[in-house]
Amino acid sequence: MDGPSEKVVMPHKGGRTSLIVVAVIVAAAVVIAGAFATGMLSLGSDKESVTVTGAGATFPMPLILKWADQYYNETDGKVKIVYGGGGSGAGITQIKEKTVEFAGTDAPLSATESTEYSLVHIPETLGAVVIAYNLPGVATLKLDGPTLAKVFMKNITKWNDAQIADLNPGVSLPDNDIQTVVRSDSSGTTFVFTGYLAIVSETFGSVYGQAKSLTWPSAIGASGNPGVTSTVKSTQYSIGYIELSYAMQNDVSYAQLKNHDGNFVSASLASTSAAAEAAGALLPSGDGDWSHVHILDAPGAESYPIASFTYILVYKELYNDATKMNKTAAEALIDFLWWIVHDDGQSYSDDLYYAPLPASVVSLNEETLRSLTYRGEPVL
Repeated sequence: MDGPSEKVVMPHKGGRTSLIVVAVIVAAAVVIAGAFATGMLSLGSDKESVTVTGAGATFPMPLILKWADQYYNETDGKVKIVYGGGGSGAGITQIKEKTVEFAGTDAPLSATESTEYSLVHIPETLGAVVIAYNLPGVATLKLDGPTLAKVFMKNITKWNDAQIADLNPGVSLPDNDIQTVVRSDSSGTTFVFTGYLAIVSETFGSVYGQAKSLTWPSAIGASGNPGVTSTVKSTQYSIGYIELSYAMQNDVSYAQLKNHDGNFVSASLASTSAAAEAAGALLPSGDGDWSHVHILDAPGAESYPIASFTYILVYKELYNDATKMNKTAAEALIDFLWWIVHDDGQSYSDDLYYAPLPASVVSLNEETLRSLTYRGEPVL
């Protein structure tokens, strides 16, 4: 890729590379690029070069960067997608204010927001939120939802607390204080994690509830998935919540969780897909109410309990007086979105530990993308 990206490549076991996305992503725009769907729109030699801007979730950032490399190369640098991080809350704010043309979010909008701002949801991939920990000498850790909620509420403060020890027979747990690490920014990852805790813990649900940001008790705050990842990795006896890809690429240990059916399950492509298996038939249309959509604590022997869709938000009518997107840029954006949700784009998911979209969700995305207009005319 000729355009700049903010990443550091490091050796990784098994021949993979380890991608550490720099924590300053909150403030810095990351220039990314992508590729066009075969048989869809095309930027011919007579088309101008365009830049399309977006911002938001860090949850899918590693996958977006990979998509970007391919997109940029296949278009010979003709299209740039400028994507700034900052978290889901920042992305939602910026697209509402029409300072970007699309936004990334792990937290769906309310029905009122979708209608008021005329925005649609495009599920782009599936990911898992894992419980990262830094516990010297402990290679395997098991936790369940109620215990995890007590840890983050500070009702459990020691690693060798009896409730943790009972879940880990034979494991030597230290008599050290647990250092909880949380997101300091408005975050879709926090929204997913707190949604899970609210389901499995009545106390957490009533005291805190599900939200993109919380005032956590006695916690270390860090910005973005990269910030939480690096803080857990550098802080002994800490525990935090991050997207699976960040844990895998940065060699951070993460716990097995007891799922809805009572089995201890590790986050993986298979266990994330299992959680989403029946979701497609239950999803709303792109401009419908997504506020209650989740696949948390899903039933199934192999289902991982903190799995989630992550979304691209885009306007139903792509032209507006604020961004003044031209038609070429509108076509480029829709073609990029078409590409990422189909096989060409989804084929990069596995290597970065995201689960490819089910066929039913791809069909739903096709319907949504075909409904988008530019000055009242369908883009596709």
